[in-house]
Amino acid sequence: MSRIGRLPVTIPAGVTVEIAENNKVTVKGPKGTLSKELPTEMEIKQEGDSIVVTRPNDLKKMKSLHGLTRTLINNMVIGVTEGYKKVLEVNGVGYRAAKSGNKLTLNLGYSHPVEMIDPEGLETVLEGQNKITVQGIDKEKVGQYAAEIRDKRRPEPYKGKGIKYADEVIRRKVGKTGKK
Repeated sequence: MSRIGRLPVTIPAGVTVEIAENNKVTVKGPKGTLSKELPTEMEIKQEGDSIVVTRPNDLKKMKSLHGLTRTLINNMVIGVTEGYKKVLEVNGVGYRAAKSGNKLTLNLGYSHPVEMIDPEGLETVLEGQNKITVQGIDKEKVGQYAAEIRDKRRPEPYKGKGIKYADEVIRRKVGKTGKK
């Protein structure tokens, strides 16, 4: 059995889960509503205050879908209760971020400022001029938008300039040395 797939997803108080045909799961909670169509091969059942995912057979594809389906449901439940957030740091001389309304303006050493508009359901919060927090209820969207912001100027290995995740470690390189 899949070690992750066989664990039941516990539903906290204040969260409702609906399972429609074609395994369309809708999770409603205090922070909002998420719905996703999950693989139709899996059998999703609600037993009391938990959800159990079972697979039809032991084919390799079914085994991999088993854990995935359970994790996606769990991520939806966590999303509507606590939400997700990713913290990015802007490092570098003259590199800074500014926010006006739902528009994030990044000065990253290019000849023009880079402007990004927050997608639906996501929010960016600035702490100072160099800490950006992306938060929302959908784990996938939070991670995707944080990656798009980081891609505007990835950290480089010599001085560490660029946009990096707060928990990311940049492998530093030694610069070239002068001739004697």
